[in-house]
Amino acid sequence: MAKSFNLLRSKLSEERKVKIDKRVEELIKTMPLAELRQARQFTQEQLAHSMKIKQASVSKMEGQTDMYISTLRKYIKAMGGDLEIIAKFPEGSVLIEKFETL
Repeated sequence: MAKSFNLLRSKLSEERKVKIDKRVEELIKTMPLAELRQARQFTQEQLAHSMKIKQASVSKMEGQTDMYISTLRKYIKAMGGDLEIIAKFPEGSVLIEKFETL
């Protein structure tokens, strides 16, 4: 018989729970577009409607490894977010403003 996740989790030590929670937070910070969309509880159809494109275009977009910044910005905006481009260097990070006005 299968056990519920909550039952299994209740048997873990507090230290282990903290470690798991920290790892989950790290994984949430980096995810593919399709997983981000699902985590934000949007369907491809909902995004397509908001972006005024076809659902197949959203599917194609999520499978791409390269796209225009403007396209990515529209995708993120359709989920209620904002896209920032940040350059990271050993001595610190810099927000690239040119893309903010596109």
